[in-house]
Amino acid sequence: MAALLADFLKSVLQFRDRRFLRVLLIGVALTIALLVAISAAVLIFLGWLLPDAITLPWIGTISFFGAALSWAAVPFLILLSSVMMVPVASAFTGFFLDEIADAVEAEHYPQLPPARHVKLAEAIGDSLRFLGVILLANTLALVLYFTPFAPFVFWGLNGFLLGREYSQMVAQRRLDRVSAIEFRRKNRLTFFAGGVMMALPLSVPILNLIVPILGAATFTHMAHRVGLTGARQ
Repeated sequence: MAALLADFLKSVLQFRDRRFLRVLLIGVALTIALLVAISAAVLIFLGWLLPDAITLPWIGTISFFGAALSWAAVPFLILLSSVMMVPVASAFTGFFLDEIADAVEAEHYPQLPPARHVKLAEAIGDSLRFLGVILLANTLALVLYFTPFAPFVFWGLNGFLLGREYSQMVAQRRLDRVSAIEFRRKNRLTFFAGGVMMALPLSVPILNLIVPILGAATFTHMAHRVGLTGARQ
């Protein structure tokens, strides 16, 4: 645990790096744009699906039925956004993970040879796959988020997903895909603990927006600490 906290602290102290701030701004902007688009699409769909008015026996015509249900969808969209924002931001950050990892390695591991930069098509494919998995998993877990176990479900689920994906993406910079999977599985408990640490602040407003950047940096430190530094490229 002490080593994990040290990895996290080193990442926090490097947040002054302009490359960190650049990726943060891009990731948050893309995330907000996606969530706004999803919310607009849902409201437009409800407006098309629901009638403007209904007629009830003994009551007559109610003209605000469709509008009322559309407005009722707003709290659901707010909840959905709060649950999905950071996982989606994490997926978008995957597009720029090389930039974060390069900044960490340049400052803390200058003796390393250049990493294998993942091809753009491969990075996009991995990030979209991660986005699909994390959206599906959190959508299925929405029911459990209304139970007393919600915090533990949220932290455990997103901790597992973040740990799995960040460790895989970091390892692939210096290993082929098969070796990266073996490396991740060999250190699964360490990476799960790191994922849970990243998931804990996800429910804290404002702070949760920097989690994807800190996650990418922290997992770069973790991967080198458990043996990636000496791995064959």
